[in-house]
Amino acid sequence: MDVIASLGTPATEAAKRATTTIPIVMESLADAVSTDLVPNLARPGGNVTGLSGFAPELSGKRLELIREIRRSAARIAILANLANPATAPRHSDDRIGRTADADASQHLGCGLLSYGPPTRERFARVALYVDRILRGAQPGDLPVEQPSTFELVLNLKTAKSLGLDVPRADHVIE
Repeated sequence: MDVIASLGTPATEAAKRATTTIPIVMESLADAVSTDLVPNLARPGGNVTGLSGFAPELSGKRLELIREIRRSAARIAILANLANPATAPRHSDDRIGRTADADASQHLGCGLLSYGPPTRERFARVALYVDRILRGAQPGDLPVEQPSTFELVLNLKTAKSLGLDVPRADHVIE
């Protein structure tokens, strides 16, 4: 095997545990430094490089978008895989887990929107990294990229069923 392309933090962690010699090009939404995927974004060293979608400012922007779309929203649910380091809570308040479990059993509504780095663009960047490595570049010399553009994806069926008029979206799912 000449190179491993990994999708997501758990896959990248598994690949990193499996080899220290085969180059790994990751596409991860986690903070690549705090999850120990790489020691440094600018010069990751080792055999792991690629894209880190970590952008802490997105949480605030997502809440802002929801408030813009539905000013009367009293409760907002965030769906996340808590076993994934990219979405695991950054604090240890046990009440959060219990609240999330209790809320999951209630009807909170359908998925409405997503806001983050464009998936297609990110996979194209992974392919470019793989190509550079296959042409002789060392993964440890290739900086880990972070997102510079973001897109709003809207579920139009859900928006209509909730009676919402969403003024803008980069991509609409019918």
